[in-house]
Amino acid sequence: MTPTLLSKTVFATLLLSAGSTAAYADQRIASFDLGSLDTLDALGANEQVIGVPKQSLPAYLEQYTEERYTDIGGLRSPDLEALGASEPDLIIYTGRQGEWEEELGEIAPLFNAGLQGDDYLAAFDANVRELASLAGVEAQAEDALESLHNDIEAQRSALSDAPRTLVVTHNDGNLMLNQHPVVHQVLDIATLEMPDSVTSETRGNRVFTPLSPDAIAEIAPDIMLVIDRSAAIGNEPADADGLHQALADAGADTQLVILTPDLWYLSGGGLQSLALQIEEVSSALSNAH
Repeated sequence: MTPTLLSKTVFATLLLSAGSTAAYADQRIASFDLGSLDTLDALGANEQVIGVPKQSLPAYLEQYTEERYTDIGGLRSPDLEALGASEPDLIIYTGRQGEWEEELGEIAPLFNAGLQGDDYLAAFDANVRELASLAGVEAQAEDALESLHNDIEAQRSALSDAPRTLVVTHNDGNLMLNQHPVVHQVLDIATLEMPDSVTSETRGNRVFTPLSPDAIAEIAPDIMLVIDRSAAIGNEPADADGLHQALADAGADTQLVILTPDLWYLSGGGLQSLALQIEEVSSALSNAH
């Protein structure tokens, strides 16, 4: 079975699960975390959702722009007044809203959906199960996780001879190394060794590794997957043609694939988003030339 068909199998299971959850529509949930939102949606708990950050919704969650859902502000600018007026029983948040944690907690109980630890899949599974418990859809979650893990195993096998893959984040014309766990942990694609010419920078508690076209040529990936932060937040998107030319001028024979920006930068960590990310990477690597 091809990767695309496997991902469709996962979604079919999610849709079947969704039909049996109407009895749990008594919890009022506001979610700043889009991955948690797509998990609740996949498990049929959408009737419990009352508030979302509408300006940040990726295309696959566009149904939450409907008027019946309260707009609770941006991912980094919560609308506390609108959130309070929506009277949630539970607020789902991540580190993006961390500085408002106290204010959010005064409105309703909180669930921090940020994935913790070095084992991405273990943290992902734990989050899905916790969300399912909060929404009363535990059985549906177990079915969905089983299908997703079967899909992952099949995809890993299909990509056992994957091309040399580099993942980068584009931000305002600059490229940074991105050791993305979906690529390197979930799909088990080997990370590439960085040459001595590549150095990292520490900014606050975060480490960044800038990559120039010359450095990428030295790394010599067969394919480079680009997560376009600029495009995801409404700034100037990556110039694919210009980037491809810069790589060619540096001597890099590298195929360039720009991933769906909002899926990879704004969302992720949910049952639907992980399946979509897996499908997008698998398609790119399977069709690499």
